[in-house]
Amino acid sequence: MFTGIVEELGQVAAIDQLADGAVLRVRGPLVSSDAKPGDSIAVNGVCLTVVGCADGQFSADVMAESLNRSALGELVPGDRVNLERPVVAHGPDGIGRLGGHIVQGHVDGVGTVARRTSSQHWDLVVIGMPAELARYVATKGSIAVDGISLTVVEVGPDWFSVGLIPSTLELTTLGRKHPGARVNLEVDVIAKYVERLLEARR
Repeated sequence: MFTGIVEELGQVAAIDQLADGAVLRVRGPLVSSDAKPGDSIAVNGVCLTVVGCADGQFSADVMAESLNRSALGELVPGDRVNLERPVVAHGPDGIGRLGGHIVQGHVDGVGTVARRTSSQHWDLVVIGMPAELARYVATKGSIAVDGISLTVVEVGPDWFSVGLIPSTLELTTLGRKHPGARVNLEVDVIAKYVERLLEARR
């Protein structure tokens, strides 16, 4: 489980294409510092399993399913990516803090940056999304965009907007995404479970 609070802005080092997937190698000294095979790391909001780790880089197998259902298949060496390790439920003092919202790393769809408006201190970004996801998105609710926990400003039938503060612009890939760029979307899992429970009751 992740929180959508990006730890590190990494970089794609290499991609080895396979017949039924790919092996992704990512440079991320922070997130790979304590990683070992079998651990999970979220790359642009997609939960991947580490298969190797050395010299400040980690590699992960990416199945065809993940490539088809996310924007990971569009990555090329040199691209910057948002990285996050799984949430720690406890700290040295026995207290664990969740800074964002519950992010599973299971991408629900791919959106497209429609437009962005810059002001002195922050950007307003409008993102188009598959219409079938709109029912899970609410004004002032949470959504993960490329693995970044964001608060929704407004929502329409096939779009939503988010406000990006300076730290988000500087420390994540959203500071560099232009109109037309595709992004991974994960809606709030609680909304999906509520819908499922209501369907069962009906």
